[in-house]
Amino acid sequence: MKIAIASGKGGTGKTTVAVNLALLFSEKGEVVQYLDCDVEEPNGHIFLKPDVAKSDDVGVLVPVVDEGKCDGCRKCADKCQYHAIAVLQKALVFSELCHGCGGCALVCPKGAIQEKNRTIGKVESGRAGQVDFVQGRLNVGEAMSPPLIRSVKAKIIKNAIAILDAPPGTSCPVVTTVRDVDYVLLVTEPTPFGLNDLKLAVDMIRKLKLRHGVVINRADSGDSRVRDYCEAERIKILLEIPEDRRVAEAYSKGIPMIEALPECKLQFEKLIIAIATVAQGRSGY
Repeated sequence: MKIAIASGKGGTGKTTVAVNLALLFSEKGEVVQYLDCDVEEPNGHIFLKPDVAKSDDVGVLVPVVDEGKCDGCRKCADKCQYHAIAVLQKALVFSELCHGCGGCALVCPKGAIQEKNRTIGKVESGRAGQVDFVQGRLNVGEAMSPPLIRSVKAKIIKNAIAILDAPPGTSCPVVTTVRDVDYVLLVTEPTPFGLNDLKLAVDMIRKLKLRHGVVINRADSGDSRVRDYCEAERIKILLEIPEDRRVAEAYSKGIPMIEALPECKLQFEKLIIAIATVAQGRSGY
């Protein structure tokens, strides 16, 4: 079972939910993985404190131009939808914009373009107690995170419960993370900004035809508009986390919620049951 934890914006408590779910699954004797796909700013390791045993570089293929063969015909630049190639007298490559599709090399009539590997980041893996831990780290200055996220997802163990901590937002990195999962848990806050971003996230998830539910963090603050929206859209609210200073204090110390506040464990156990029920098709969204 693959469960993605996502949110329309950062700072909603997405990693908090993902880490605590992974820990609770492991306590129940399940084979569980935590995969941090928020590769630009991974922080699940702060709470899980893994022993990283392996680090693999991840690269993408980018074009290299042989100026002696290039005649400036522009076919490569016309082919590239991301403007990673410009032609003055010769073709110039902006490798940070390249998506590695290889189209430019295919259309070059002179064979002036070859591809070489360029490292964009790394995938680190290890153990955090009984939790199998995987995270991606994108190199500073890199703009293309989806290839690295795909490399993180390639580490998913068959027949394990995989908890994928998605990047915030609704753009390509998030789509790459949630694609083909069994269930998406959307974490939000009961505020106007939270509602706006939740609507965007729900629209994305529905276009991908993925089952989903909502967790409301700091649930006793803000107003009722998020709940009203979920009711109108028939989206299940699976967990409401209260605004509690003890939660914030534990977070600041890198302590998981279910360890700092044992009374929260029962709520997360109910969340596990609810996710399993919906993901197995026994109820609707």
